[in-house]
Amino acid sequence: MTLTVPKMSSCSDCPIRYNAVCSRCDSDELVRLEEIKYYRSYSAGQPIFFAGDPLEFVGSIVSGVASLTRTMPDGRVQMVGLLLPGDFLGRPHRNTIDCDVVGETDVMLCCFRRRPFETLIDETPHVGQRLLEMTLDELDAAREWMLVLGRKTAREKIASLLHMIATRMASLKPGETAQTSFTLPITRETMANYLGLTIETVSRQMSALKKDGLIAFSDRRDISVPDLHALKAETGEDA
Repeated sequence: MTLTVPKMSSCSDCPIRYNAVCSRCDSDELVRLEEIKYYRSYSAGQPIFFAGDPLEFVGSIVSGVASLTRTMPDGRVQMVGLLLPGDFLGRPHRNTIDCDVVGETDVMLCCFRRRPFETLIDETPHVGQRLLEMTLDELDAAREWMLVLGRKTAREKIASLLHMIATRMASLKPGETAQTSFTLPITRETMANYLGLTIETVSRQMSALKKDGLIAFSDRRDISVPDLHALKAETGEDA
């Protein structure tokens, strides 16, 4: 899957400007970030990090989607997270990364050299505060995903994943209505691995949601959601 890589002349052109770790920075703080940042692009399927790699940079997903996976000693692999536009990659004050990170689509990263970034968050309250908020949001999302994997039905799992992606994509478009559309950034196989389902179950539940009018698609990847609230009701958490 190929995504158009955004062209930017400054941070003000960035599509994740108001979602990323720099969202609350003033002009002086943005200048400091500019001094330590650079961009990197990765093709779909290309590793960004392997578990145990030295963490030379941290950064934000500008476009595309990456997966986080852990591999057990016997070779079993489990996807443990998805990084969407605006999400932060890496952990300051850690020398290595503990997950494999792979581009599920073409990915563009806004990277910050790790050690200068560590100094900056100590000296720049807006960056440190925003990073803390994003970390706590990530913790909340992990707890929610424990519920998805442990207690929800297959239909609720699929609805939860689609609602999460649709909501995140809509957040990048100010003024978006309850109706939204997006390009599904992962394959049916990846969805199955992430949700602990079979590919057949994923396809069957996607078709059922389409039949019930909760989603629409002609291409396997181009998804539209006529009513986000109706899709939310299918996640089992509407109350």
